[in-house]
Amino acid sequence: MDMKKRVSLELRHRSPAEVQELVLDNCRSGEGKIEGITEEFSNLELLSLINVGLTSVADLPKLPKLKRLELSDNRISGGLEVLAERLVNLTHLNLSGNKFKDLSTLEPLKKLPQLKSLDLFNCEVTNLGDYRDSIFRLLPQLTYLDGYDVDDCEASDSDGEGECLDEEDDEEGESEDFEEEEEEDEEDVVAEEDEDEDDESGDDEDAGLNGEVDSEGDEEEEDEEEDDEDSPPAKGEKRKREPDDEDDEDE
Repeated sequence: MDMKKRVSLELRHRSPAEVQELVLDNCRSGEGKIEGITEEFSNLELLSLINVGLTSVADLPKLPKLKRLELSDNRISGGLEVLAERLVNLTHLNLSGNKFKDLSTLEPLKKLPQLKSLDLFNCEVTNLGDYRDSIFRLLPQLTYLDGYDVDDCEASDSDGEGECLDEEDDEEGESEDFEEEEEEDEEDVVAEEDEDEDDESGDDEDAGLNGEVDSEGDEEEEDEEEDDEDSPPAKGEKRKREPDDEDDEDE
């Protein structure tokens, strides 16, 4: 699909002034130029033209609110003066995978005072021996080059402070984690010991209760035997003669 048709589809019954993000990746550009984008996109903040066959940005219109411009994987080798003239509030520029060979082609970017992040991955200029130092000297307004600041700290997702940790910080973090794990293990051991003690005390209590129940049962059986001895004989049963009764009869 060519770029003009893609722009029409992206609008979808909206006016250009209502569009804040426009993604035209992988469409075809006519003769390597930008097509279908005009100054009517006055509120556009993000424009993505990845792998569209661009060789020039000369036809890029004035977009005063544009902050992010994605131009990676094209065939651009110069002509960045247009960006400095028409994108005065640009903060993020991705030129990776293009044809920039030397620092002079990047000098126009000095006129972008808000430029914070620049990507030049897979451009020939990155093969220079002092590439990073030279770019940061050339563009002092930059915070991140190829995703890292001047101290090699990686940019966060929110482009805030870099995620750069010293080895000491790493070691401290690891020791803190180890101490926390040891504390958790000790707590688990104490909990298990408490459970064992509860189980043993419960067994002792059950044994005591069983002993009481058994003793009570034995006492009841003894009482029943005594009652049986004192009770009179059943009907038709001869009473056992006592020694005293025999003496009385002799007299």
